[in-house]
Amino acid sequence: MAKVQYLGTGRRKKSVARVILTTGTGKFIVNEREFTEYLPSAATRLDVMQPIELTNSNGKYDITVNVFGGGLTGQAGAIRLGITRALLEVNPDLRDVLKKAGLVTRDPRAKERKKYGLKKARRAPQFSKR
Repeated sequence: MAKVQYLGTGRRKKSVARVILTTGTGKFIVNEREFTEYLPSAATRLDVMQPIELTNSNGKYDITVNVFGGGLTGQAGAIRLGITRALLEVNPDLRDVLKKAGLVTRDPRAKERKKYGLKKARRAPQFSKR
């Protein structure tokens, strides 16, 4: 019997995550590494697991993630959105629960571009009176 796959793409800052949900025992692989090994921070891991906890899907699906770009926090946000979208593909009725928790919306915040004459996006060069 072929396993059913549910796909979800998540983006956050410069990170893009491709999430594949397969019916299984709860294995979580990120870039061919164990989830806890890839994301060492417990707070970040809790953030990523939020959609699974809210929908009581713990241990029901094997999650395989391919993520690239950005830093660990951005990647964690991208994974979370990808998982949310894959869960919505599994069962569209979960939308209300996930929407209330604010997990369905993509976070539009990104790094502001650097402007000329400034050191960063808004940081001006230090003023010298003399």
